[in-house]
Amino acid sequence: MPEKIEKKKERKKETFLQGILILIFSQVLIKILGLVQTLYLTNRDGFGDLGNALYMGSYQIYALLLSVSSIGIPNAISKLISERVAIGDNEGAHRVFKVALLTFGLIGMIGTLLLFFGAGFISNTWLDIPESKITLMILSPGVFFVAISSVFRGYFAGREQMRATAHAQSFEQFCKTAFTIVFVEIVVILTSSNTVLMAAAATAATSSAILMSFLYLYRYYRKEIKYISLKNEPGVKSKNTTFKSVVKTILWISIPVSLTAILSSFNKLVDSMTVVKLLKPILGEELAKAKYGILSAKVDILTSLPLAFNVAFATALVPAISAARARKDQATINKRISFSLLVSLLIGLPCTAGMFIYSKEILLLLFPNASEGALLLSISAFTIIFTILAQTINGMLQGLGKVKVPAIALGIGVLAKAVANIVLIPMNGIYENGAAIGSVICHLVSFIIVYSVLVRSTKLNFSLIRLAFKPVLSTIIMSVVSYCVFILLKPFIGIRILTIITIAVAIIVFAICLLVLRVFSKEEIEMLPRGEQIYKLLKKSHLCK
Repeated sequence: MPEKIEKKKERKKETFLQGILILIFSQVLIKILGLVQTLYLTNRDGFGDLGNALYMGSYQIYALLLSVSSIGIPNAISKLISERVAIGDNEGAHRVFKVALLTFGLIGMIGTLLLFFGAGFISNTWLDIPESKITLMILSPGVFFVAISSVFRGYFAGREQMRATAHAQSFEQFCKTAFTIVFVEIVVILTSSNTVLMAAAATAATSSAILMSFLYLYRYYRKEIKYISLKNEPGVKSKNTTFKSVVKTILWISIPVSLTAILSSFNKLVDSMTVVKLLKPILGEELAKAKYGILSAKVDILTSLPLAFNVAFATALVPAISAARARKDQATINKRISFSLLVSLLIGLPCTAGMFIYSKEILLLLFPNASEGALLLSISAFTIIFTILAQTINGMLQGLGKVKVPAIALGIGVLAKAVANIVLIPMNGIYENGAAIGSVICHLVSFIIVYSVLVRSTKLNFSLIRLAFKPVLSTIIMSVVSYCVFILLKPFIGIRILTIITIAVAIIVFAICLLVLRVFSKEEIEMLPRGEQIYKLLKKSHLCK
């Protein structure tokens, strides 16, 4: 009797755009929940800008160690997994996962110990905020759990299952926001609004949420592994790879990717290490900390909101381009790059214009009890477009195997920012705005470098009219129309309601411009859910060719 062969039923892979839409929804939800958390903390009596300085100062140090242990890992692992799965080497893909789990679990543990035992030195010497010691110690376990969670995320991303990452990150942010409110309110009841302990409570909420996210990912893995084939496709043989060679390959890819993330965190860390130190002799300690709190919390959370939409492209591009490259499918690579660059421009340009023009109104709308920082936000708005474009191009370059370029580009940008901070912040009348100018310089320099490398490395035929002129024209029209509406209605409507109306008008006008100018091609529209029906409707309305 022939031996009965048991075959696992594979989960259906998500398409490139499905994966992006899942990640976009997740990232938008995360940013909204993060904004709710920031709104709550900033407007809470006893916390405010000073509490943000304590919380965010510690968080930037944590984010730096987090970058070492986690940020580069998912992209590196997803690249290696996708390359093996694309050619049917499922055994090799799973071996990469197991080796990575052990390796980065160890790295995460080292990061946890460094942060815990070095908390005193970091808070006193680096941050010049001694009160942040306790928040650093509370955050330290999160480094380990994020490190091992990132291996699971990279494994599923490499198999083009973005749902695991999306759900885990959304769940983590939900827990973080909910726990923050609960923990801080408990501290308020017990201590009569002690700012230091309130910041510690918010930090404890972050660590607890990270643990919950890890538990979710582990449960997801245990559930999904029965649907994942661990045997190679017929006729495919795995390469004879040793543990050492797998680790070496992962590190060879992940270190440059992690370095990019480290430098991105270090960009913020430059502010942590310079703003308070340079402003304290001029403005006094309390005001210097408050200025840093405005920059690190309110301004950073607002300028990072648009990245929620775009990070999905940067994440999905790495495995998508890696898999296409493994199959030598240049046509697919070109389509992914062109479409992603276009969408990044359509996200970045209107957000940059909106925050530049309506900075004061946005802060009044969201932070009525602490609305300072309009000029900081206006200047920082220009980081949005350069960060978004560089973020997307970095994903492209990583997928193409040029993993060192983003790190080099951002390293040069961070160096430029550090110089700008040191020179500009002490200048009379510039002060904390020098940090915002430094960030714009940093991301502009980084974008110019990575874009230059992309153009030289690929044979892409960009239509400048479609890729740049039409988005810029749409943004100009949107800005003019919305500002006219704002001026006309200002005498009759309260500023907060007027701001909401103006933003809604801007979104509608921008969408109409995209349709009238026919920015998207037939193929790109049909990639959307129900894309064929959408295309037929647009064609019938003479809004598409």
